[in-house]
Amino acid sequence: MSVKVEASHDGIPHDKVMAIGAVISLVSLYIAIIGTVIGVDYLAFFGGFAAVGALIWGNSTIKKLCSYGIGTGVPSAGMLAFGSGLIALLFAAALGKLSLWIVPVAALVIALIVGLFLGWISNSVLNMKIPVMTRSIAELAAVGALALMGFGVVATGAVGFTGIATIEILGVTVYNASYIGAGVIAVSFMLGAIALQHPFNACLGPGEKQDRTNMLAIECGFLSMIIMAVISFVFVSLAAAWISLIVAIIGWAVSYVKYIALSKRDAAAWLDAKPFSDAEE
Repeated sequence: MSVKVEASHDGIPHDKVMAIGAVISLVSLYIAIIGTVIGVDYLAFFGGFAAVGALIWGNSTIKKLCSYGIGTGVPSAGMLAFGSGLIALLFAAALGKLSLWIVPVAALVIALIVGLFLGWISNSVLNMKIPVMTRSIAELAAVGALALMGFGVVATGAVGFTGIATIEILGVTVYNASYIGAGVIAVSFMLGAIALQHPFNACLGPGEKQDRTNMLAIECGFLSMIIMAVISFVFVSLAAAWISLIVAIIGWAVSYVKYIALSKRDAAAWLDAKPFSDAEE
């Protein structure tokens, strides 16, 4: 048995947020792939937009899932999302040898299948009995796969196994690898999982508002993108790395300022709140 506790009643419906996030993520990834196909890497920053779009979707999914009274499961939901998303990403990346164009959609579809299976285990085997569990875990797996791919693209300009990042020292090639083999995937995993689970965890409470929570998700996404952009100086051209870093910093600064403004707005609404009266009075 589960008891639903609504996190917020206003704002954009979840299905619409999901559609917006998925479209932003997929379109951004395909723009980055166009850059790979034509042999340029300065479109790698679109991977950051892909990750932010996925996080917007995932933030709404976590809020919907945890409205059933499992707020303490938010961190584990973030880790589960990226763990299952990584499985899908590896399978999709392997398909990149056939065509780069199928990698993003393949990652999305495989992640949904993996997530549905994990959601079924959660509800039917672990007997959690949460109505939205199966769908939510499927969505979170898709979010994890798209966000991992997006951050990886920012760091290396590569999509899966097909893009090769080269490290040269004094003109001598010392290392060749895709972003998966280069270990960038591990950094993407932790940054993405934290960025996914933090916004709702931070904004959870009676004053939670969808726009403020979503803005924090965007801010966390761009903050993570800054780290990936710094890493990209090793893997991509200097111009591409600077473009990614500047875009990430601007995106983070704008979203941070807006988040603070929304926080002040919601805090002001509680200024006249009265403390609970003492029972003895």
